[in-house]
Formats: sequence, C-alpha cells, structure tokens
Amino acid sequence: MAVVKPFYCIRPREDRAAQVAALPYDVYSREEARRAVAGRPLLFLNIDRPETQFSQDMDMYDDRVYEKARELFDEELAEGVFVREEAPHYFLYELTMDGRSQTGIVGCCAIDDYLGEVIKKHENTREEKELDRIRHVDRMDAQTGPIFLAYRHSGEIQAIVEQVKRGTPLYDFAAEDDVRHRVWRVEEPGQEEAIRTAFERIPSLYIADGHHRAASAVKVGLMRRKEHPDYTGEEPFNYFLSVLFPDAELSILPYNRVVRDLNGLGEEAFLAAVRKNFEVRRLGAQPFAPEEKGSFGMFLGDTWYCLKARQGCLSSDPVKGLDVSVLQDYLLGPVLGIEDPRTDKRIDFVGGIRGLKELERRVREGMAAAFSMYPTSMEELLAVADAGRLMPPKSTWFEPKLRSGLFIHRLS
Repeated sequence: MAVVKPFYCIRPREDRAAQVAALPYDVYSREEARRAVAGRPLLFLNIDRPETQFSQDMDMYDDRVYEKARELFDEELAEGVFVREEAPHYFLYELTMDGRSQTGIVGCCAIDDYLGEVIKKHENTREEKELDRIRHVDRMDAQTGPIFLAYRHSGEIQAIVEQVKRGTPLYDFAAEDDVRHRVWRVEEPGQEEAIRTAFERIPSLYIADGHHRAASAVKVGLMRRKEHPDYTGEEPFNYFLSVLFPDAELSILPYNRVVRDLNGLGEEAFLAAVRKNFEVRRLGAQPFAPEEKGSFGMFLGDTWYCLKARQGCLSSDPVKGLDVSVLQDYLLGPVLGIEDPRTDKRIDFVGGIRGLKELERRVREGMAAAFSMYPTSMEELLAVADAGRLMPPKSTWFEPKLRSGLFIHRLS
C-alpha cells in the first residue's frame, strides 16, 4: 500500500512558469550552471545551484551559499513570482518530447514508505551528494526538485488522469529544448479521493530518477523528527515531493561509456582481448547504436565496431544480465582494469541524449575509446528493484527530465 498525499503547493505564477522552470540541478557542471543562469534571474537553477551567485573560487558548500538560496526564494515569494495554494491538491504533470507524452501525478510520498521499502530503489547514493541536498533542503525548509517515481500501470489511475486532463491546464509552455510542459490542478474532491485510494492499492513504487534527492529528503525528515519528538506523522516533513508515472509511458535512453586509455594495450592487442568474449565486426565511419540486447557499439581509432556478447557472457540474473553489467564484467574490468566504475577516474559516462557524435568528439579530443549501449528497459529496472538488488552505476538515463521550481513542498 503506497501513501501519496495532496499538498499545499508553492508554484510559479502562471505567467512566470516558463521563466522559472529549470532542468535538475545535477545535470550541470559548475561552469555549465553559471552559463545557464546568466541573464535569467528567474530561472530556478539560481536557487537550486546558489553557488552561481558567487565568484568561482567560492566553496560550493559554504553556509553562505545555502543561505543565498533561501534569500532568493523568499524574495521571489514576496514579489509574487510564486504563489501559495490555499488548499492541498494533487497536480498532473505532462511532458511531451519528440511526439511522445508521459503524464505523472504530483503529490507527496511518505518517508516511512521509503524506509519500509514500499518505495524501491535500484541505485546506490554517494554521501557527499546527499549532504549537499540535505543542507539545501534543510536551509530552504522546502523540497524544490521532485523525485521521479514509477508505478506499474493502473487502469484505475489512468481513468482519473484522462478525466482531469479534459480541463484547462494551469501551465502550457515549451522549453528551449522543445519539450512541452502542461500542468493541471486536481480540484474535484471526488477525484482527489480516487487518486489517494487508488495508490493505496499499488503495492510498490520505484525510484526512476532522483535517488540522491530521495535519500536527502528522507534524512531531513528524520532530522526533523528528532527535533520534534512529539511528531504525529502528519507534519509536512514526513513526506517528500514526487511525480509518479505509469511504467508503460516511460522511456530510458542509453547511458554510454568513454575510457581514457587501453590499459597499456595497443589497438590490435586490445581488439584481440575483446574478441575472447565478444564477436567483433568492423563497421567503418558510420556511427552505430545497438538495436538489441547484448550488442554494443565501440568507437576506436576513428572506426566504429559492433560488439556482440558471446553466449557464455549472458545471464538470467536480473543484475548480471544487464548490458551495463556484461560490458563491465567482460570488457571494462578484465581487459581495461576498470574494476570499480563508481570511483575509477579512467571512465566517464555520457547520457544518450547527447548522441553518438558526442562519443566521437570525446575520443577525438583524447579519450581512448567509446562504447554505445542498448538502453536498459523499464522491465529490467523493475526486476532489479523487486529483487532488492542495485544496478551498476549510470545504468539509466531518463528523458525528458522533470523541471525544478514548478512545484515546491514546504516542510513546515
């Protein structure tokens, strides 16, 4: 049984939503974030990445940085850029990219569902990234970036969504990346009750994207419980901001790999080592994106290759059978000596949204080789999470990305 509650939303005024909405804080490097906010004072990234308001030598984790986030938000709230809903509501959030739409329900999930594994994860988190968001959420006294959750398709929920979407949206705008964003407020009490009870019949929710934001939100909630030992469980800090999508509407892009060197091997010796576990076919200059599981593209020495995993490399295990695991266990580890991709500086990861030309560019600018992946499927993600297992790092890249700043959940 999943608990999903309506909430007192703080959101941009209708005529400010397009100016406020920002990509998630963690898709930008420090320099990219600085460039993104230039000349755009209302872009929520100013608040999500407040170090952009200081000189480049400022420590990103200085207390003054988090204080600045709160200061900017309070100013914009006072100026009417944001409005407070007078009653708790659910919202619908539809994103349309390249002709494909996905519609999620915006609400607040219980930290106890996360702790009790009703909300399942598939990825490890890093403490330093958690600490940054813990400090940001705590100082803001608010969650500003929703957790991207999935649930197995429910006809009951789908019917409610279709009914609400017949109304006029609060927001309807296209971002600079041509993703269209539409938002509806759920206002009928009967619809709100139907959403709440429908989720009570959903046995599990799954974190698709936002593991660090989720872990941070839960830890802030636990901190607040210690500060308020007489808490009832109904206080806002017991819940975290989420958008919940049916699994069938979601699309995962590949998360490609680039490596800095060939572990001391020349190209021919490297290819010979690869052939022990993969069939290798030379393709030439034409970029190659795999079209089936167990197949990989490789860009090496200005040439593309197709790699196909030999039968002995394949597994029915939900983790070992992932393509990212096959590449790691039979090539990156044994051939290139990259044993821990979480910490090894010799490997980098490139989201599939950047395309194959980005892989070619990285190799031509000094990386030794690039690997294009077949995307992990939603079925694979759910199977790993249901088994209580974790995926290797950088296994999934979801598009389109949820915008930050459209929905804000105050903790007090």
